Amino acid sequence: MGKLKDPVPNRSLHSRITFLYQSSAHFATRCQQTELNSPTQYSGTTEEKAIPESKQASRGNQALSRRFITDLRAISHKSQIRISPTMKRSICKYCDTLLVEGETSSSVIENKSKGCKKPWADVLVVKCHTCQGVKRFPVQAPRQKRRPIREKESKERNEKVSCGQQEKERHDVDVAMGT
Repeated sequence: MGKLKDPVPNRSLHSRITFLYQSSAHFATRCQQTELNSPTQYSGTTEEKAIPESKQASRGNQALSRRFITDLRAISHKSQIRISPTMKRSICKYCDTLLVEGETSSSVIENKSKGCKKPWADVLVVKCHTCQGVKRFPVQAPRQKRRPIREKESKERNEKVSCGQQEKERHDVDVAMGT
């Protein structure tokens, strides 16, 4: 009896990545909650600018959230593990901020076709409030198949067309010869 194979390689790394994402989301949402719920108290001396303690706490939580995302990306790059598309779309690739709609990002649907007549040209534009970075995602557009699959399908179509042309040429020759 040998050792049972693990169906998911690098399970510990996958669990570490999901933990980092969940904790980053926790701290990102926690920083917005502390801004809303806490009364305004000022800290520091008279020499420093008066910064509310709630803002200091939210900055610390935001920094911690960004640090978790940075670690998440480092682990995925080093171990060559792909991050899921939903996770990737919720992270700013420029500043590693977790994109929370209305808090750290804003999103708009654009259609730059003439008169917005082409519904398949809709693009979701997500703008990060931290670094002003912009991400664009197609809306309701079918995903393009991977290149090897597209090449295989185009070869098959070309073979069918060439076979059809050969049969048509034979038929034309038969008609011309009168048989």
